Amino acid sequence: MNPHPTYLYIERTQPSKNMARFYALSIEPSLFGQASLVRRWGRIGTTGREKIHLFEDEAAALALFLQVARQKRQRGYRPRPFRSNHSPDA
Repeated sequence: MNPHPTYLYIERTQPSKNMARFYALSIEPSLFGQASLVRRWGRIGTTGREKIHLFEDEAAALALFLQVARQKRQRGYRPRPFRSNHSPDA
């Protein structure tokens, strides 16, 4: 298992349609030495839903991770913009 976590958090917002969604992906070790891909999604500000996929090796988990990330990007999901608490116009 890769010692560095693989994690992605993306959002899709469209105020005119009252849309505020998030999608999170992470590859994590399971209890039995397998790799797991954890998918979380829902409306921003809620707990949302979760689905876990188990794989024999990390390469298979990473393949699905990249496939889902690509699909979500095509649907308009983007990383959340960084907002500093020390901005000069705050």
